[in-house]
Amino acid sequence: MSATLSTKLRTGLAEVFQTFGAEYLDAHGLTAPQAKVIRAVLDCRTAALGGHCLECDTCGHRDYVYHSCRNRHCPNCQTRAKEEWSRQRMTELLPVPYAHLVFTLPHDLNSLAAVHDRWVYDTLMACVSATLSEFARNPRWLGAEPAFTLVLHTWTQDLRRHLHVHVLIACGGLDAQGNWVEPKRNPRFLFPIRGLSRVFRAKFLDAARHDGKLTLDPAATAEAWAERRRRLLRYDWVVYAKAPFGGAAQVLDYLSRYTHRTAVSNERIVAIRKGDVLLRVRADDSGGKRVIRIPGAVFIGRFLQHVLPPGFKRIRHYGLLSPAHKRERLAQARQALQVPAPAPLALEAAEAFMQRVAQQDISRCPCCEQGTLRLVAELPPDRSVVVRPHPALLPRPTSRGPP
Repeated sequence: MSATLSTKLRTGLAEVFQTFGAEYLDAHGLTAPQAKVIRAVLDCRTAALGGHCLECDTCGHRDYVYHSCRNRHCPNCQTRAKEEWSRQRMTELLPVPYAHLVFTLPHDLNSLAAVHDRWVYDTLMACVSATLSEFARNPRWLGAEPAFTLVLHTWTQDLRRHLHVHVLIACGGLDAQGNWVEPKRNPRFLFPIRGLSRVFRAKFLDAARHDGKLTLDPAATAEAWAERRRRLLRYDWVVYAKAPFGGAAQVLDYLSRYTHRTAVSNERIVAIRKGDVLLRVRADDSGGKRVIRIPGAVFIGRFLQHVLPPGFKRIRHYGLLSPAHKRERLAQARQALQVPAPAPLALEAAEAFMQRVAQQDISRCPCCEQGTLRLVAELPPDRSVVVRPHPALLPRPTSRGPP
């Protein structure tokens, strides 16, 4: 397989890295996680990762299928992961209304996130979960243990930093006696938004004020922190609420739009022209679109600020969905709601997945459209075809002792 053919297979984000990577890296450094993401996106579905050769049993046509990088920041690799995640979560949904909430950090905290991203992300999710659990335990609103999932997002449509958490929460909960409790005011009204906003703000500011690990905080001095605190207290922090309608499948589809979304998809990258990336963004709330231009190096810098710290869990489950007692508590909730346990889901093969999602039979020969593609050879990784935009992105040498 030639380097030219391998390069042609790369589109979207990989093409941006190839075109502008050297320009960006000549002026900026990379963290190890950022370099890993760039290498993975450049290698994804190319001969560099190896693959297998398929041959038609009728006409002899050969197809070369290369492996995916499976990096969670790669836009090529998220559709299958999202579908598999959705299938697994289907068994955890309850036959009750669900609400969608969004908790957003003010942009005044972006400078802190730039130097302490893991702390800010962890604290954001911890404060959101603590706020929701506190309101749920209050008999005035629910008086029960809730069931909710958090999904962290860090970007806007044009890839600027915008830290927010999406929440899917069941409208109800399980009390200490094992009874299902509905919201006190209305089956679709959980908690007051203004109250959520103020408690969420207080919890986050208290955590930031008393944590001694934030040594690189731009507002590390007492005077700078006091000034930032005054700014953050001038307005209510944004908490958005929406109640999605429909059954369990519709609710899950609603959440899955957010769970495995990357900062940018390949479909939104329209073209590369005259040193700029043409990016499709939302123009209005009614679904309109427009195209903006972002200089290539600026585009890469904006994308890389959304690379998550290693091992960080951006999808987390709480309450009845907590991994520590999920099976037991969900069984109790189904018993209280008088619904049967769901049937276990079987693993889905790649062929069945493509048939269901894309209505495409991947085993049929694309040349004669009559024969079936059969595996004839495994292709080992071929590093000689890799096109790197900068020495910083070359694979790291393996540490070995003397020969």
